[in-house]
Amino acid sequence: MPLALGLWEAVRAYMEYEVNTREELQDPHGLHRPGDPPYEGVHTFHNARRRLHRRYREGEIGLFKVTMWYLWHIIDLWTIPFHLAEWEIRTIQKAGQKTLPASLDKWSQPLPKEQWAKPSAELTRLSAEVKRRHAQQPNRPITAIFAEVYAEETTISA
Repeated sequence: MPLALGLWEAVRAYMEYEVNTREELQDPHGLHRPGDPPYEGVHTFHNARRRLHRRYREGEIGLFKVTMWYLWHIIDLWTIPFHLAEWEIRTIQKAGQKTLPASLDKWSQPLPKEQWAKPSAELTRLSAEVKRRHAQQPNRPITAIFAEVYAEETTISA
């Protein structure tokens, strides 16, 4: 069920917010590096620790935060939870994918083009505004831009 919810959230984000990569959706803190597996595991812990040390060297955080990070992870059994997550993922992958019932497989087939929903004029206008603002501020999260444009739209309508 959690995998299904995650897939649904990815589809929803793609449709509503034009999120096109896993990193935009799943990795807002930059804990995945190129070549890392697409799940959280021991590599995530090591990337977080590297990021912590980089932020400390750059003066972004202080010694207290570094100490609390290490204290928390010692209490949290260091990397054991990450090893357990990787073990669970390997177990699920070994189990293989079960075949779908015929009715669900038929339901999952793509709709013919003539049955596709057409975006409303309002959605097209708002999407154009979001694209314009995103071009002006490319480092700003797309979800924040969507929220801002939608908030302005609702205040204008009221």
